[in-house]
Amino acid sequence: MSLNMVIVLLLLLQLVGLVFSVSVDAYISRRHKRIFYLIALAIFALMIQNRVEFALSHTEPHVLIRTISVIIGYSLRPVILLLYFYIVDEQSTHLLARVLVGVNAFVYLTALVSPLSFYISDVNVFHRGPLGFTSHIVSAFLLVALVVQTIRRYGKLGKMELFIPQFNAGLIVASVYMDTFHENARCTISYLTMAVITCSLFYYIWLHLQFVREHERDLQAEQRIRIMMTQIQPHFLFNTITAFTSLCRIDPIKAEDVATKFAGYLRRNLYSLNVEGCVPFRQELEHTQLYADIEMVRFDNVRVEYDIGDDDFELPPLTVQPMVENAISHGVRIRDKGIVRVVTYRAEDGHKIVVEDNGVGFEAQKLDSLSEEHVGLRNVRERIESMCGGTLVVESTADVGTKVTITIPLQGKRGQA
Repeated sequence: MSLNMVIVLLLLLQLVGLVFSVSVDAYISRRHKRIFYLIALAIFALMIQNRVEFALSHTEPHVLIRTISVIIGYSLRPVILLLYFYIVDEQSTHLLARVLVGVNAFVYLTALVSPLSFYISDVNVFHRGPLGFTSHIVSAFLLVALVVQTIRRYGKLGKMELFIPQFNAGLIVASVYMDTFHENARCTISYLTMAVITCSLFYYIWLHLQFVREHERDLQAEQRIRIMMTQIQPHFLFNTITAFTSLCRIDPIKAEDVATKFAGYLRRNLYSLNVEGCVPFRQELEHTQLYADIEMVRFDNVRVEYDIGDDDFELPPLTVQPMVENAISHGVRIRDKGIVRVVTYRAEDGHKIVVEDNGVGFEAQKLDSLSEEHVGLRNVRERIESMCGGTLVVESTADVGTKVTITIPLQGKRGQA
């Protein structure tokens, strides 16, 4: 088997591997899969065109057939780049890119009647015309635009992660240079076609990683919703509405105050659905106070106290309120005089938030158990660690009480946390 056939078979295997990988990829939408199939089909057509062009250039002159073959080759190249635009940004119509692809095809179609772009001489020699580099110019413009659009779309990635799109662009530029100035007379497949196949495989792998990352972000968003919904337990809703109904009969003014605070509490929870980053502590404190005020109406034996020495920092939403809810629901509610204290202060290692109570307590080593209150603590701890590099430490003694200390790194030290 000749080296040329080995190269062709290896390229075909890459193309088949690309199609197969796309077909079984669960993270790619059907629309993206169809576009990848079109890209693979266009590349396969380009391979056939290369083979036909090679054969026609080494036989007796067939001017018209070879002219059509060259037109197809130069017209297909920008089309493949255009298809990638619809993968990176499926919302845009990419009108300018489509116009350029159409203009490029029209320029080369003129070869049927004019030597403006190129012509094949009677002795079967290819001659480039005044507009013979149109495909190169259009493809270069589309390539740069594609890289720019990719960086805009995935610009939050690190430099190493953006290496693949830039490497692909460099490889294609190098292949065009080789085809133009160092043509391989023995190989039936052009350097550019080889580069396009290899880059398509690399680009698919890179895009697959981005799709997986987007899928994980969607899962995290769903988790935020689930976490938020756990803060609005059905029994809390039911008991609050029941208390509100009773107050309407015996103390309408107080009932109105409870209704206002309850609406504010629900509004804060719903607001948390759309928050991806951290929120000001003052905002989280207001949310906590709304919840605590409602609970103190329901339970005369519960008191929540505040000692706020530091409030100029940010933290993940729904961080302090769940701690206070935990302390009331699973700690101090059964005490004759249940007290929950929320204390904040600034220390050398960060902003400190302490939520302590004189409730029933529990064994701190049981924090990894699956009980409701412990799951809530673990959820808050995981979000603090992942969103701001903070920590959550639980100290608890049975029949004495629980102390939860949250540390939020100082602004300048977050990168070191």
